[in-house]
Amino acid sequence: MPLKHARLLALLALCIACGPRGPVDEAASWETQAAAVTIIRDEWGVPHVYGKTDADAVFGMVYAQAEDDFNRIEINYLNAQGRLAEAEGESALWRDLRMKLFIDPADMQAQYAESPAWLRELMDAWAAGLNYYLHTHPDVKPRVLTRFEPWMALTFSEGSIGGDIERVNLAELEAFYSPKDAAPPATQQVAAAPRSSLVEPDPDAEPLGSNGFAIAPSNSASRHALLLINPHTSFFFREELQMVSEEGLNAYGAVTWGQFFVYQGFNERAGWMHTSSGVDNVDEFLETVVEQDGERFYRYGEELRPLTARQISVPYRTESGMAERTFTIYRTHHGPIVRSTGNRWVAVALMEEPMKALIQSYSRTKAKGLEDYVAAMQTHTNSSNNTVFADARGNIAYLHSNFIPIRDTRFDYQQPVDGSDPATDWRGVHRFEDSPNAVNPKSGFVQNTNNHPFSAAGPDSPKREDFPPYVQQGGENARGLHALRVLEGKRDFTLQSLIEAAYDSYLTGFAEAIPALVSAWETAPATSPARTALAEQIQLLRDWDLRWAVDSVATSLAVFYGEELRSLGDAQKGTPDEKLQALAAASAKLEQDFGSWRTPWGEINRFQRVNGDLVQPFDDAAPSTPVAFVSGQWGSLASFGAKPYPGTKRWYGTSGNSFVAVVEFGERVQARAVTAGGLNSRPDSKHFNDQAQRYAAGDLRDVHYYREDVEKHAERTYQPGR
Repeated sequence: MPLKHARLLALLALCIACGPRGPVDEAASWETQAAAVTIIRDEWGVPHVYGKTDADAVFGMVYAQAEDDFNRIEINYLNAQGRLAEAEGESALWRDLRMKLFIDPADMQAQYAESPAWLRELMDAWAAGLNYYLHTHPDVKPRVLTRFEPWMALTFSEGSIGGDIERVNLAELEAFYSPKDAAPPATQQVAAAPRSSLVEPDPDAEPLGSNGFAIAPSNSASRHALLLINPHTSFFFREELQMVSEEGLNAYGAVTWGQFFVYQGFNERAGWMHTSSGVDNVDEFLETVVEQDGERFYRYGEELRPLTARQISVPYRTESGMAERTFTIYRTHHGPIVRSTGNRWVAVALMEEPMKALIQSYSRTKAKGLEDYVAAMQTHTNSSNNTVFADARGNIAYLHSNFIPIRDTRFDYQQPVDGSDPATDWRGVHRFEDSPNAVNPKSGFVQNTNNHPFSAAGPDSPKREDFPPYVQQGGENARGLHALRVLEGKRDFTLQSLIEAAYDSYLTGFAEAIPALVSAWETAPATSPARTALAEQIQLLRDWDLRWAVDSVATSLAVFYGEELRSLGDAQKGTPDEKLQALAAASAKLEQDFGSWRTPWGEINRFQRVNGDLVQPFDDAAPSTPVAFVSGQWGSLASFGAKPYPGTKRWYGTSGNSFVAVVEFGERVQARAVTAGGLNSRPDSKHFNDQAQRYAAGDLRDVHYYREDVEKHAERTYQPGR
């Protein structure tokens, strides 16, 4: 019996077993579960959710999330299910089709039916919590999702800011599946050369990665392990909360809106921080497609295999109501067809194990140490992330992405490979032991800043030559160099000094660029106008200690200079004349926008939260907060991705430091944290922007982890719906 048929039969059996259930019975069930949950909001609005079972905690935590920002929950699941166009209109149609190539509701429902009973209970509680929120808040009007089904949790099982599916090129996808009535014939010429079209992260695009540091007991003053959790995402991307049950769950940290597991955080015995990985785990395969008797096949070795075809309908909103486009999409054993090049079609292969991914994402939150955490990784479904880890036993570790397909190194998977050659197929995945990890290194620290793993533990890092090239595509970055600068050789870390390291103001990205600029000025001919016009700016930058500060004019001048030079293609290069021209242009831009090139950085670089919209309408006339730290591209560990917007002169941040926490694992866990702006998306809430000043100052507040402490700082104690 085919696997999909078996899955559907399992789903049917489950539905029969459940029997009919009316709205009244459902509401009564929600009320019963809500009565088993207690939510305590502390003075910062952080929800601490307590339940007898894990399912109770899931019910309560997702209800609390909906209280704070239902809109972002709905948007995440519209995107995850390929239903964004139902809210956004035809502009989101191709994005939806891309998701639907991988996310089939029938398959997700079948996988739900196949899931272990404990996981089904959590998914049931998740859907119940969201539906109960809508039931008790009739004033909240969802854009599309008026009801959540348990299987929907499987569509968004990994909390990263950008998933693997988003690497599929939308323009190429549209070119292939247009016109709407059929895919192009197998002989159509679309591109001349088989080059990769996968969307690669722009190393200069915001948000620039994340930071994770783990400090071994040998390097801490208390002889306890320490952990820095510092994701760089778009602001307000995650909720901060705690979820506790009597079944061993007690996790605190950042939760991607709508998910029921702590994505980056800690429990009493262990902590985990994820950074985006440079691993190559999404590949393109060139398929040779032939037609015989009106049927399409693809060549694989000596055989012809039938292409799998199915119909996908993508509804979208119009001014006059809903419309729909239907596509016939194709798939080989490598994956779905996403484009064509020359006379061949291109399939994309990536990790497609939503149930296993959800199991790993939730199970690791209950890990009591490194051994448990590694055991949870044996599903090999943490595909797009590395992990920086610490535990109460004193273990620290850098754990590389644990979905790394085994490939034949004769082939260059940076470009599409010949799918008709069986030798190009993935051959399973690498074991944990075969990945470039760093576990309990002698250096006493590990770090990752979305850089390569080969500096993760300083001199005790994995060696590049010991691994196949596809385990890592990127190299070092300015934040990685900065991390080594603040971590190497230090033996007395405390929570406070770890915070100071995370906010160290030195800008490694200018360590070579500024001396090169000064040299360009010094070697310019004496008759050059730049010698006079730029003398004061050069003197200021020559004397600069390369540290950001709110009152620093040099920071303003350097950042504007860097942006001007980067517009030429590379902020670290450029001819001497181009460098001087860039400095002159930066000075002129500052004069034009702020009246003087001597403008302190804090007058320019601002944090502002106007409303709960995903895209903020920034306004120079509205209140805002000065921020000292800068974009991570210049080596700032505390990253703040800012730029001017239509109608503004000031630069407003939208990404970078979003949630920051430091944790110490002793007899009792201690932690401090801050969240960008505030936890609630409603401007009339006291917790809409109550952390803005602390965020800008790097002034982390105490985390209330133990219930007695939470109750001492309780602002509100209640049950869902009451």
